[in-house]
Amino acid sequence: MFISNSVEETIAAGRARGQTARQGDVFALTGDLGAGKTQFVKGFVAGLGSRAEVTSPTFVLVHEYTDGRLPVYHFDFYRIEDREALLRLGFDDYIFGDGVSLIEWADRYADLIPEDAQWIFFALQSENSRVITNSEPR
Repeated sequence: MFISNSVEETIAAGRARGQTARQGDVFALTGDLGAGKTQFVKGFVAGLGSRAEVTSPTFVLVHEYTDGRLPVYHFDFYRIEDREALLRLGFDDYIFGDGVSLIEWADRYADLIPEDAQWIFFALQSENSRVITNSEPR
């Protein structure tokens, strides 16, 4: 468990995780709206050496960041209405491909998340404080 007291600390936690990421890693991110998931991804992508400007893929479903050590596939399941939309998008090709996948709101379609995914939970503790909890793959 890690308690982040600022956006910068959440970004730094993501950066540290990105620096150790390996091809094929899948990170399932869950938590309240505004709990820091996208900020964590910003740091993660930077930790892989990318200079990309990370934004939430809420309306486009997936962003690809390919200028770092590994490609990053950043998904947001928040507005996805059914699992068929994900499958049409080629979700399996991404998560079993050559990069790293980060999935916001992963719990919406947990049955599509690989068993070896690392789950990261984000919770609002106060206006400025977030609790970030990691779990090992199942």
